Amino acid sequence: TECVSGCMCPDGLVLDGSGGCIPKDQCPCVHGGHFYKPGETIKVDCNTCTCNKRQWNCTDNPCKGTCTVYGNGHYMSFDGEKFDFLGDCDYILAQDFCPNNMDAGTFRIVIQNNACGKSLSICSLKITLIFEVWLEVVLTEELLLEGRIQEIATDPGAEKNYKVDLRGGYIVIETNQGMNFMWDQKTTVVVHVAPSFQGKVCGLCGDFDGRSRNDFTTRGQSVEMSIQEFGNSWKITSTCSNINMTDLCADQPFKSVLGQKHCSIIKSTIFEACHSKVNPIPYYESCISDFCGCDSVGDCECFCTSVAAYSRSCSSAGVCIDWRTPAICPVFCDYYN
Repeated sequence: TECVSGCMCPDGLVLDGSGGCIPKDQCPCVHGGHFYKPGETIKVDCNTCTCNKRQWNCTDNPCKGTCTVYGNGHYMSFDGEKFDFLGDCDYILAQDFCPNNMDAGTFRIVIQNNACGKSLSICSLKITLIFEVWLEVVLTEELLLEGRIQEIATDPGAEKNYKVDLRGGYIVIETNQGMNFMWDQKTTVVVHVAPSFQGKVCGLCGDFDGRSRNDFTTRGQSVEMSIQEFGNSWKITSTCSNINMTDLCADQPFKSVLGQKHCSIIKSTIFEACHSKVNPIPYYESCISDFCGCDSVGDCECFCTSVAAYSRSCSSAGVCIDWRTPAICPVFCDYYN
């Protein structure tokens, strides 16, 4: 019943956080720690969300699936599951020759890791793409250095259902059915599949059914708790060894400290705009681990690959970060242009 000192809003209005009063239906929406006024829109994957009365109203378009492999055996499945897996065999990364696909299969991507000398870290990949059984495209670093891609056709007269392109530092292969494959000619592979492939693919990249909890489905159609067992179920060669993930920094404290210094760019203000949308910690930890596995310290390929992976995830979330400099992982755009 007594007066209280302070600033109050009249009945029916609420504080707007900036010293003013607004109706409740004019309150902002929140996404990724940022506030948006009523009527403002944001992009989430391939959908558009509009702020209305403190809630987001989003379109419900089916989006393409993206699977990423980078660095020393780091994977992100089509459904967003992150895991680490190493092995020196040939593995099925993704394919639509699957039990849950009633249509005829169109592609298979086989990936092989090549280790760096005496270390267990990965330096390069050998990749084989098989299209509709009758054609193989083999990509290896050695072949590409000669400026060519090896094509093996069992039916030379058949019409190709794909095209190959070079975009910047990436080899890009696009199929007529909606599978796009990108390789940076080192240790990063990105596979995009159209919404029509939803629930029809299998392999290390998962089944793209919108649920990450069943992504560790083995070739025998059982869900495995062990990532190593799940990965080994997708190998297609038997004359190879299984590699257990080890802490590459354990015996290299100096390199670990140096890795933390370099990899801190991921947690720095340079990427601050992305931190609320994509958690930087898994990428930071992967960066340090890969840095310890590098044969050379400093601005080496392992470090650049890890930072580029986080930058790519930020870009997919709608935040483009200009992080490369002449001193940090430069890309010679004039040459590629």
